[in-house]
Amino acid sequence: MPHTLTTALHLAQTGIPVLPLRAGKVPFGNCPDCRENACGGRPNMKTPGPCACPRPCHGWAAATTDHAVITSRAWADAWYRAGAVAYHPGGADLTVVDLDSTEAITWAGRNLPGTWTITTMRGRHLIYRGAMASANHVRPGVDIKSRMAYARHLGPIPGFTPDLPYPARAVSDLPDAVRALTEREDTTAARAGVVSSLPAPAPWDRTVATGCRHTDGYVRTGVNRGLDMVRACHDSGAGSKAFGVASFLAAQHTACPGPCGLDRIAAELVAEAVRVGVPRAYAERAVARGFNDAGRRTA
Repeated sequence: MPHTLTTALHLAQTGIPVLPLRAGKVPFGNCPDCRENACGGRPNMKTPGPCACPRPCHGWAAATTDHAVITSRAWADAWYRAGAVAYHPGGADLTVVDLDSTEAITWAGRNLPGTWTITTMRGRHLIYRGAMASANHVRPGVDIKSRMAYARHLGPIPGFTPDLPYPARAVSDLPDAVRALTEREDTTAARAGVVSSLPAPAPWDRTVATGCRHTDGYVRTGVNRGLDMVRACHDSGAGSKAFGVASFLAAQHTACPGPCGLDRIAAELVAEAVRVGVPRAYAERAVARGFNDAGRRTA
C-alpha cells in the first residue's frame, strides 16, 4: 500500500476529507469525461452539477472521507503516482492560514492568536477550528484555505488524530481577525456626502427595550463607549472593532427576558462604522456576526 494512501486513510478515519496530489503539489487532472467541467462539476463547485465520476476529478471537491472511494480501483493509480496527500479544511470545519514569508510570520505573531502550527518549506500553516471563505493574497505572503480549497497535509492535527499526545484545545477557534482578512474592509475615512454615509439612526431607548433588566444609564453608557471605540478607528480596523463591541454589548443582555432593542443598538454601530469609512455591507455583516457570536441575540 502506498504511504500516501496509508496517510489518507488515517486522516479520513478522523473525519478529514482527503485527495491525492501529484508532483508539483496540485490535484490530478480531470478525466476526459470531466475535462473543462464538461460533466457539470461536482456539488459545491463554483458551477454545481451532476458529476458522479468515480475518479478524483475536480480537485478539492473530490475530497472525501469515504473508505470505499479512497481505496477504489478508480483512485488506485492516483495513489501510486501521488507525491503528497491533500485535505479539504472546510470539509472538516477547519481553516488554514498559510504563511509563506518571514514577514507574514511576524505579522501573524503580532496579530493572530496562537493555535496549532505546522512548519512548511517556506513558512507555516496556522490551523484554526471553524470554516470560512478561502482567498489568496489577503496580505503579502498570506493565503486562507478553508471552503472550496485544499491544503497539503504536512503534519498531524490535534483533535483529529486519536493517537497524538496533544490536547484538542491546541487548535484555537477561528478568530474574527482572520475572517476579516477576506472582507476587504475599506480603510479610507469617509467624507461628507459620500455614498457610504448613512442618516443618523434613532438611538436606543426604553420604549424598544421593555424586557431589558438594565437601567437606561447602564445601557446608554455602554453604547456610547462602544461608539467611541469604533469612531477612534478612523484609519483602519473599524469593522473589526464594531464586531467586538457588538459581541460585548450583546453578551450583557443574554440573561434578560427581552426584548432589549439590540437591533436599535446594531443600527447605531453600523452607522458609526460607515461614518469612518467602512462599506455598509461589511459593517452590517461585522455587527450581525458580533451579536450572533454572543450566544443569543435578544431583539
